[in-house]
Amino acid sequence: MALIKNPKADLKRSYKKVYELSLIIALALLIVAFKFFPHVETKAALSEGPQELFKVEDVQQTKQENRPPPPPKPPIPIEAPSEDVLEDIEIGETELNVNEAVEAPPPPKVEKKVDEEPQYFVAVEEMPEPIGGIQAIQSKIVYPEIAKRAGIEGKVYVLAFVDETGNVTKAQIIKGLGAGLDEAALNAVKATKFKPGKQRGKPVKVQVSIPIVFKLQ
Repeated sequence: MALIKNPKADLKRSYKKVYELSLIIALALLIVAFKFFPHVETKAALSEGPQELFKVEDVQQTKQENRPPPPPKPPIPIEAPSEDVLEDIEIGETELNVNEAVEAPPPPKVEKKVDEEPQYFVAVEEMPEPIGGIQAIQSKIVYPEIAKRAGIEGKVYVLAFVDETGNVTKAQIIKGLGAGLDEAALNAVKATKFKPGKQRGKPVKVQVSIPIVFKLQ
C-alpha cells in the first residue's frame, strides 16, 4: 500500500518563498541602517605605555701616538795614537826694528773705464744742415754701374750722426735700394760737412735723417 505525503507537510515547496522573503527583509534592513545611521563613530584605542629614557654617554676616543725612537748618541771621538813626533820649531825674532827701511806697497790697479757711446739728440731747436744744402751731398754721389745697367732708381734714407763740430761720426741706412746705391749714399753723407745742431744756442750732438735721390738721366 503506497504512502501519500500531505502537500502541506512538504517543506521543500516553501524553500524558495522563505529564501526570497529573507533576502527582501535583509536588504530592507540594510537600506534603513545606511539611511538613518550613515556615520558610525569608533573610538580608537590608545595604548599608553611607560616611556623609557635612554642616556647617551660620550665615549672618549683614545689616540695612540707612535713616537719615533730617539736618535742614537754620537760616538765619542777617541784620539788615535800618532807615531809622528813633532820636531823642534824655530821661531823667528818678533822684535820691530824702527830704523829698518820698508818698501812702499804697490799702487792699486786702476781699471780702465770703457768709453761709453756718446748720446745724440733726436730733435733740437736747430737741426744740423749740410753746408751747401742737399745738392752738396748729391754732387758727391757716384752712381754705381750695376744700378745703371739694372735701371734702379729711388730714394735711400741715411741716418747721420753729426757732432758739435759738424762732422759726421757715423752713418747708417734706414731704408735702402741695394745694387751699390746704399754704399754710395753713405760715402756721400760721410764726406759732407754739416752745420752743427744747436740746443739753447749751444752746439750739441744730433742724429738726422737725410733722403738721397737716385735718378738716371
